[in-house]
Amino acid sequence: MTVMGLRASLECEDGKVIPLELDRWSEPARPEEERLLGRLEGPVIDIGCGPGRHVSALERRGVMALGIDVSEQALSLARAGGATVLHRSVFDRIPGVGRWRGALLLDGNIGIGGDPRALLTRSRELLYRSGRMVVEVEPPGTPARSFRARVVKDDLASGWFPWASVGVDDIGAIASCCGLFATDSWIDAGRWFGCLEAM
Repeated sequence: MTVMGLRASLECEDGKVIPLELDRWSEPARPEEERLLGRLEGPVIDIGCGPGRHVSALERRGVMALGIDVSEQALSLARAGGATVLHRSVFDRIPGVGRWRGALLLDGNIGIGGDPRALLTRSRELLYRSGRMVVEVEPPGTPARSFRARVVKDDLASGWFPWASVGVDDIGAIASCCGLFATDSWIDAGRWFGCLEAM
């Protein structure tokens, strides 16, 4: 995938290379994303929001939303598009803890930190007592695993960082350890999603 002449991928420590969909991340929300956003009530927090397309889509619907990300480059694009965003890790101090009615972990962001249980436990802390989260997961048959990875763009590579992947088969069991209950899973436009509700 190329953006502004750059080809980017996620290189895993076991040698697996996963193309990164930078073009999609920089576009407006796609139809399958618009459909899943309809499952959420505001306010919504988008964890790892990137260029902010989901935040912008929610705000166009009249839903209060906030995106957080650790990439200043991505946040600059989000702000240029009018999205409400903060430079913040989900594990940092976040406004409105316990009052978010919706949360998003899309585009592989279940991998943040390399520990899905820690990530979902922290995400549950952010949610209102009846809050709901939509998570993008891997297809059936994909085992949950933690590993180190790095982003490679053309001849440049980031440092190694902890990452993870979770398949749709495992998201319910992992969520149940984190104060969340998996209520639904579905495939849309070739992508798999799960809906988690606070217990």
